Amino acid sequence: MKKKILDSLVKTYHFSNSWTGTIIIVLFVIFFIAQAFRIPSGSMKDSLLIGDHLFAKKFAYGIPTPHLPFLEIPLVPGTDGHIYNGDEPKRGDIVIFRYPNDTKLHYVKRCVALPGDELFVLDKVLYLHPREGNDYTKKAFSNYELKDIDGQLWVKDPYTLDHPGIHHDENIVDNGVYPAEIFNTTHIIVPDGQYFMMGDNRDHSNDSRFWGAVPYGLVEGTPWFVYFSIDDNYQVRWDRIGKTPHDLEEKEILDRAVAARIIEDAKDNELY
Repeated sequence: MKKKILDSLVKTYHFSNSWTGTIIIVLFVIFFIAQAFRIPSGSMKDSLLIGDHLFAKKFAYGIPTPHLPFLEIPLVPGTDGHIYNGDEPKRGDIVIFRYPNDTKLHYVKRCVALPGDELFVLDKVLYLHPREGNDYTKKAFSNYELKDIDGQLWVKDPYTLDHPGIHHDENIVDNGVYPAEIFNTTHIIVPDGQYFMMGDNRDHSNDSRFWGAVPYGLVEGTPWFVYFSIDDNYQVRWDRIGKTPHDLEEKEILDRAVAARIIEDAKDNELY
């Protein structure tokens, strides 16, 4: 029995070292486990930066339909985008998905609303009323400012306390030059089976405010960790390599706390 197991392991080892075996293993990993992506735009700045190279966890929300690399042709026709449905994205998750208007393109944004959630944007500020109702909202968003509008509790600027990369550009003002959706939207109820996505760099993101919610079938996964990062000056950002998005957020929170402490200490030491 042991000899048969050993023989099988040896055969598997030799197969994995062959060209055929290597290709099959690489494709299996790309299709079902992890896929490499590069961040080309600043829509998720400061959470993910231009020049971040990351692996996506492909199995985070089920198993997406595998596509032929580069050509992006689905290899399992007749599916709704997944060959196995799993968990849905959670509020606040960073999600990688196929752009609804061109499914050959991959986008990365933060999920800000689930199916049945209500939302609107007023003067750049996002307001969210979760589908679970007022009691849930008071408990889940107890640290946030809540607004009572016609008996519904709305969370003002959800996620900003937990995800420090979310921010606005004070230079972008409502002067008729920029798209109106940056500043205000109508009242929106997220359709069943769809998710509302927004970039953390709110005033420089092409997202669901402009082209609508993302169907579950287009959801591909979530960023796993940064395996390489380089800035505009071709300097390697060593402090980001190997970090998960959560790690990077924790570092940002710590850096801000240290900076605030330094400022407070400087004020305490001033002489008058």
